Amino acid sequence: MAKARFHQKAFLMKIRNVRAGLRARSRILVVLEEGRRTIPQAAKVSGLSYDRVSYHIRLLRREKLVQRSGTRRPFLWEVTPYGQQKLAD
Repeated sequence: MAKARFHQKAFLMKIRNVRAGLRARSRILVVLEEGRRTIPQAAKVSGLSYDRVSYHIRLLRREKLVQRSGTRRPFLWEVTPYGQQKLAD
């Protein structure tokens, strides 16, 4: 069985990391790395439901891995420089 690859920032410190959550957060983070998006846009591009994206965005925000920009809704979300990073080769 091949080992699953997840985004390095998908692993959270404050919750239990289950495979389904890691997959969802990885998809969301990949979409947000392409550019700032609203939750409905991220849901459409990632193929996940609005509720699921909203839930994982809240988890990622709690650990300061994503941040929202703008003062009015709909907020745009983007990845922050915080969190686990790839080790330099």
